[in-house]
This record gives sequence, C-alpha cells and structure tokens, in this order.
Amino acid sequence: MDTEEWARRASSFGAVAAEYAEHRPAYTEETVRWCVAPLGRGIAGLRVLDLGAGTGKLTAVLARLGADVTAVEPDEAMLAELRRQLPSVRALHGPAEAIPLPDGSADAVLCGQSMHWFDLTRAVPEIARVLVGGGVLSALWNSDDDRVPWVAGLRDVSEAAAAPTLSTRRGEAASFGVDQFGDLFEPVTRAEFANSMPRTAQSLIATMATHSLVLVQPAAKREALLGRVRDYLASRPETSAGEFELPMVTTVLRTRLQPRSR
Repeated sequence: MDTEEWARRASSFGAVAAEYAEHRPAYTEETVRWCVAPLGRGIAGLRVLDLGAGTGKLTAVLARLGADVTAVEPDEAMLAELRRQLPSVRALHGPAEAIPLPDGSADAVLCGQSMHWFDLTRAVPEIARVLVGGGVLSALWNSDDDRVPWVAGLRDVSEAAAAPTLSTRRGEAASFGVDQFGDLFEPVTRAEFANSMPRTAQSLIATMATHSLVLVQPAAKREALLGRVRDYLASRPETSAGEFELPMVTTVLRTRLQPRSR
C-alpha cells in the first residue's frame, strides 16, 4: 500500500478500541515462552517491552506469567483501553520509532500484531538501543488457518479483508526485513503455534470489523462485505449452529541482539 493508505489504516484502530479488546485473539503461554527462550531463564522477572501493545492482548499474558512488563502504544485510544483493562501495568505513550525508555532497559522486546506498522529503518535501531546485549526481539501474528477448507472459503468470500491467513504469512519474507540489520541482530528463526479460538458467527464478524482494511472502507462497502461473510457462515455446517472453533495459527519471528551491539 502507498504511504497515505498505510497511515490511514495504521491510525484506524482507536475508533474501535473496546471492540478490539473484546474480540481480537490473544496468545498462548507456550508461544510467549518460546519468544524469550533464548534468554535461558523463565519469564518471571524478565524486563519485557510489549511494543505496539494495542489494547494489551500480549501484555496480559506477559503480566500473568510474571514478567516485569512495560507496554508502549502510539494510539491514545488504544492505550486508554489497555490502561482500563490492565491498570497495574506500566503503559506509556510512544511509537516504535522513538521508544520512551532508556538504553539497555529491556531483556526482551515483543511485538504482537504490530511490527508491520513500524518504519523498520527507524524502529529496529531503537529496539536495539533499549535491549541489553543478547536480548531477544520477537514478533507475533495470529492468522486464520486456511489449510482448513471452510476457512479458505471465508478468506475468498471476505476478499482477504480480515487479517492475512496462514498461507499469506508463509509466503512473506522469512525475516520480515529484520535480517537487513545483521550488524545488530542474529539471523531470524521462525515458528508456528496452534491457537484456535472459540467463535460464533457474530463474534467472528465483529472481529473482522476491527481490521484496518475493513475500518477504512466506506460504510456501504463495509456493510456489504460483512453481509456476505454473515451469509457464508450461515451456509456452512461448521459455523451455522452456534459456537465453533476458528482454527488459527500464531506465527513468530525471533532473533537476538548481537552481544557486540551493546
């Protein structure tokens, strides 16, 4: 997308902050533990920065596991919702390109569903600045598992208006651009974790309505799209009888700051 479209979509989430908090999927504890495993210690007590924290989906898991977590989020409305959901967590306003933390203040930086909104040429050096030597950077994305036929059908009906599916994630560059900073970070490793979510047709449509491509559409086009999705879900035996499991996968990219960088 061009710069104007990118900016418009990146700034669209605050209008639906409460709905985002209610409907967007979270992350499993297994996934989060893998993110920080190279540090060779448990999560409890680790200084973790949740960068681009949104309404705190990832922050909540980190806090539950005992991390000393700081959430940083640039959208004021999303940040306000995070503070409402997690009042005991340190939450700061700021972008990934100018992180409001001192040098070497984090053992790990985790980015849940956010790194694709960063200007990496500015954000990656900032992440390196706040990490300790050998610290971990991990980026996480939840995707619908379109290896399942009805999920592939949903992808087609929605015209890819929801989050990218697993097949799209797998087709993306393995490093998401971080490997270009080889002077700062080690080569990127990648993993996938099952993360199926209970849904109803109503909650799935509500989730889709929090995605940026849907948010920026004209109202008539958005309603027509969500109507097609509603009709599709009503037509499928897997999704027409109440609650169902939406097969999802969390894709994670993980790297470490070169020890010489600090």
